[in-house]
Amino acid sequence: MLFLIAFVGAAIIALVLWKAMGTANGDALPQGERPAPGPARPRVSGPDDDPDFLRQLDERVKRRDEPPAG
Repeated sequence: MLFLIAFVGAAIIALVLWKAMGTANGDALPQGERPAPGPARPRVSGPDDDPDFLRQLDERVKRRDEPPAG
């Protein structure tokens, strides 16, 4: 029973800290207000999302210039 109480207490503390850290940056808006639409941040993508990288990799594998790692 003590473990259950400790778990619930830790979860509550974690939730409070998470909420506090989320609004600590000063960008919090009053209740009900939405931020004005602006330019969207560019999506960070890895090399496996880059079509040019995938095309070059496919060409290298086909030519056997460089064997695939793995």
